[in-house]
Amino acid sequence: MLDSNALVSVVIPNYNYESFVGAAIESALALDWPNVQVIVVDDGSTDGSRIVIGRYAERIETVLQPNAGQLAACNAGFARARGEVVFFLDSDDMLHPSVVRRLAPLWHAGVSKVQFQMRSVDAQGRALGGVFPQFPAVTPSPEEITRWSLTTSAYPTPPGSGNAYARSFLEKIFPQDESGGTTIADSGPLAAAPFLGDVLTVPEPLVSYRVHGKNDGAMSQIDGAKFAREVSRTQARFAYAQRIARSVGLDMKDSALDRSLSYLPYRLASLRLVPGQHPIPGDNRFKLLADVAAAAMAPQGVSGKGRITLVVWSLLVALLPLSAARKLILWRFAPGARPQALRNALVRLRVIR
Repeated sequence: MLDSNALVSVVIPNYNYESFVGAAIESALALDWPNVQVIVVDDGSTDGSRIVIGRYAERIETVLQPNAGQLAACNAGFARARGEVVFFLDSDDMLHPSVVRRLAPLWHAGVSKVQFQMRSVDAQGRALGGVFPQFPAVTPSPEEITRWSLTTSAYPTPPGSGNAYARSFLEKIFPQDESGGTTIADSGPLAAAPFLGDVLTVPEPLVSYRVHGKNDGAMSQIDGAKFAREVSRTQARFAYAQRIARSVGLDMKDSALDRSLSYLPYRLASLRLVPGQHPIPGDNRFKLLADVAAAAMAPQGVSGKGRITLVVWSLLVALLPLSAARKLILWRFAPGARPQALRNALVRLRVIR
């Protein structure tokens, strides 16, 4: 259990999000926990972000640096963090006030991170109806998450803001560089966590993930180049995860990445939408479908109905005309764009909850 006097640090890297950074800071300051350190690192913003951040100057710690990228901003924030528990909160996301209270009973020595579900909201903070990731009916154990990571390179995980990291874990991998999976700061911690400690899961949406068209990971419309970039990032993250696993004596085979049901939809979307930019030479739809079929048989925290849905989606995206495939890709990656009838059907089938 997390001691009630433990310090919790929230690091908020920001670049040109003046419209959102205030809400992120407010959510960190509103945490229902007695000891919270809030560190905002502005990475050379050229909009009005620093004016917004300045309004909180007496309640937060501020780092103002020239633009150096998200990795550098998170490194600078972690260097200031003193907490036993550390959040890296994207400056367009928001924490629920109870998030620390929910993790506290689960906390123990040897934890690498506690992960939560996230709810999708729009630019104004209105719920879009999506909650992710979808965890199995039985909350996965740390042992299962490590096993799934080794065999498929995948486990159900939210992106950066949906995780609370143990300082003792982060000290093993910080400061980060691009070997952790490109310049996206959450890649390294997410990849390393199953091999350097216990990953604990709270299957409740306790973080809001804002989809507004400018964020790097979220999608509100189809951009084929984003899928190609995500394939490259995932390959880099996999190579990093392999190094971490092997450094502690765990065997992670080269074939594991192509058994990942979270990676293969990006690979398929990249191949269909931007074949000229697709980063895998010689890839083709039939090879990819064979990998999807094999991945569907590999346990990785996806329900049976979820696996069937992904197989059917993959077949349709691979074989239908491009116009229809584009629409299916949009519905898969932008929950807010799904027709209400489709959303209702997925809920009834318990593919999403």
